[in-house]
Amino acid sequence: MELAKRRGFFWPSYEIYGGVAGFYDLGPLGTRLKENIVELWRQHFIKRQQHVVVEIESPIIGPARVYEASGHLEHFTDPIVECLKCGRKFRADHLIEERLGIKAEGLSPEEMTRIIREHDIRCPVCGGPLSEVRRFNLLFRTTIGPYTQNTGFLRPETAQGMFVAFKRVYEVSRQRLPLGIAQVGRVARNEISPRQGIMRLREFTIAELEFFFDPEDPWHGGVLDELLDRLGDTKLRLLTADAKTRGDEKPVEYGVREAIEEGIITTPWLAYWMAIARDFVLDLGVGYNDMYFDEKLPEERAHYAAQTFDQLVRVSRLGWLEVSGHAYRTDYDLSRHMRYSGQDLRVFKPLREPRVVERKIVLVDPRWLGRTLRGKAKEVMEKIRGLDAETVEKELKERGYIEVDGVRIPADKVTIATKKEKITGRKFIPHVAEPSFGVERLLFVALDHAYTEKDGRVVLLLPRRIAPVKAAVFPLVRDERLVKIARETWWRLLEAGLYAIYDDDGSIGRRYARVDEIGVPVAVTVDYQTLEDGTVTLRDRDTWRQVRIPLSNVVEAVAAFVNDNALSLDAVAERLGLKGGK
Repeated sequence: MELAKRRGFFWPSYEIYGGVAGFYDLGPLGTRLKENIVELWRQHFIKRQQHVVVEIESPIIGPARVYEASGHLEHFTDPIVECLKCGRKFRADHLIEERLGIKAEGLSPEEMTRIIREHDIRCPVCGGPLSEVRRFNLLFRTTIGPYTQNTGFLRPETAQGMFVAFKRVYEVSRQRLPLGIAQVGRVARNEISPRQGIMRLREFTIAELEFFFDPEDPWHGGVLDELLDRLGDTKLRLLTADAKTRGDEKPVEYGVREAIEEGIITTPWLAYWMAIARDFVLDLGVGYNDMYFDEKLPEERAHYAAQTFDQLVRVSRLGWLEVSGHAYRTDYDLSRHMRYSGQDLRVFKPLREPRVVERKIVLVDPRWLGRTLRGKAKEVMEKIRGLDAETVEKELKERGYIEVDGVRIPADKVTIATKKEKITGRKFIPHVAEPSFGVERLLFVALDHAYTEKDGRVVLLLPRRIAPVKAAVFPLVRDERLVKIARETWWRLLEAGLYAIYDDDGSIGRRYARVDEIGVPVAVTVDYQTLEDGTVTLRDRDTWRQVRIPLSNVVEAVAAFVNDNALSLDAVAERLGLKGGK
């Protein structure tokens, strides 16, 4: 955290006014690092899957009706408790967990109030008594336009923008499933008591993917098989809800297909995207054993989820930190938006060959219905059309009549007929698997895992692809001849599209230390030998090894090195047909 503030990765917002909890600025290096992390996310979740995934952008503010339909107005809450002495407010479950060391997530407000009373949990600031626990909605409310009744909300996730745009995206994507819709954007959550710096914010960036598929045919004729084959023998470390219920808190390793076949992960697409998430987080510099997927218990899941796994990463001091959530949302969102908007969000899946089927239908004498019900006849007739014929037959045998909307219809007015229909396909609401990442948390995780100390110096071992600055260029000393060559070399790197810095201030050792501290993968040094043979020194941040290469090959050597984290400088020189150095 000290390094982040001092070197310009991030710091509390509005510092000159004393700051506001839950808001952080990203500095020059933090902005670049975040941009590179998002680009790496796009590489894993969109670019490599572009035949089934597209990206959109939707508004940050949405009308109230959207969040009524999504369930956020009702369910997007956290438990809040107030000090009756000083008036400060706290997350009730966090207070209980910190004081008693027990898990309080998912408990009802009444259960939390009872625990607070039984254990005499008091205000951590002034020691005053606490109120009863109640629910607090985390949506930020606003108005759209000048009319106060036109309520809107800042989105707490990007997901709803993708759900309400689903039909439009489906149509422009040639009406094909499976279909992933991705979005990266700002969201807002009115957290009760944000803390732990950048880990719990009131405004942050989310990278999400809503993946729509046919619940009756999730494999989609081999589409998923092909993708799973490309994963090879990818393993996932899973802590299942069943294991936690038995008191076992140790993750178990499963192959992706094994987890699908054993029903541990209930839908295969959720398993696939968890595997992609694993590889993505590995590329951020996190070790395999520092990550696992924790299945949420039923009472811990969000209102829309049938199954959820949190991807947890071990970080220093804070322990295990959630960086992403993987939810099987079923058809919850699309069916709710269908109901509230009145729009048909189903998709049509044609059969390979149409077929003719016979089905029984219920008919009622229309003249009798008209005479008996008059103005209500049309409404009742619509409901009769939706009746199950076999159920009607059973009721007629048992009771001699059927009852529809409070109206008794005698057996002699009802006919069960057989109708032939040509079936060309079926309509259904797609189901959804969702991976969702908090980008600022990923930034913190990348810095935490990169932070090392070597010979009393801080070195950020950031993976080269996400390092905010790719190269540094130094003249050995401030000799005009060396400075001229160094600045020309620096400009060549900039013109090649690489982020690079030039520095001629202080000793060469201090300059190396400064760029090591911000994670610059490679340093280019122009020295007096450069004047003799036209070569420069390349220095590896991680190993401090140096090689000499011709000045003319600097740009291609640096580009090759920073784009492949496994490539050594010696291998770069060999690849370019150059001699290694010292």
